[in-house]
Amino acid sequence: MDATTSSSGDAADGPARVLRLLWRRHLGEPRGRRGPRQKVSTDAIVEAAISLADAEGLAAVSVRRVAQAVGLSPMSLYTYVPDRDALIGLMVDETVSRTPLPRWQGPPRERLRTLSEMLWDEYHRHPWLLDAESHRPWIGPGVSDRYEAELRAVEGCGLEDIAMDHTISLIETHAAAASRRHLESLRAVEESGRSDLEWWEQNGPVLAEVMPPDAYPVSGRVGTAVGTTYQAVADLRAGYEFGLEVILDGIEARLPR
Repeated sequence: MDATTSSSGDAADGPARVLRLLWRRHLGEPRGRRGPRQKVSTDAIVEAAISLADAEGLAAVSVRRVAQAVGLSPMSLYTYVPDRDALIGLMVDETVSRTPLPRWQGPPRERLRTLSEMLWDEYHRHPWLLDAESHRPWIGPGVSDRYEAELRAVEGCGLEDIAMDHTISLIETHAAAASRRHLESLRAVEESGRSDLEWWEQNGPVLAEVMPPDAYPVSGRVGTAVGTTYQAVADLRAGYEFGLEVILDGIEARLPR
């Protein structure tokens, strides 16, 4: 057991301990009250965990794997971070902090489009972020700076404070959901070794037998239009852009003229 959580009173300090780890560059590196002198830095541990997640996904990030990467025993790693959840919180905050904050330009619509594109790109660089999302995230400097910047994208545009928060949440949710679908489609192509067009060419004849045009007139027409335009069953990037424009239309309609 970690020396810093060895008693009931110490266990109650868990959230505060993680917050101090998140803000370690402002507060100083936290240290356990007992135990040997630490051999590596928290930064090195977080960096090893991020590298592992980028290479193999979040499921590959375990205390044992990360400890091995930095030359520690699993039990020794607990003297740095209390558990895997805390480590993931540190990973997320560090990764978010590495994405440069936008310089907002233009009207709110253009600012929110820039924000959405920033999130889309970030999810595609670090797909594991989608699996690390939590309804109650740890509040670190990276997440805090990001939220402040996001709100400044709509500051002064006429939305009330609650509506500002909802607007940012809507943009984030759409970018995350669309990125997840797109990444899953890319993974399916990689795992199957076949593109959507190749899949359709192989299965199209059978589908034509069981789905005659007169049975599915609307979906047949729309599916043909999509296939002709994109040479695929769907273009999820185009779907993301369409959804974003619809969302921006709705937000813009709520702004005072």
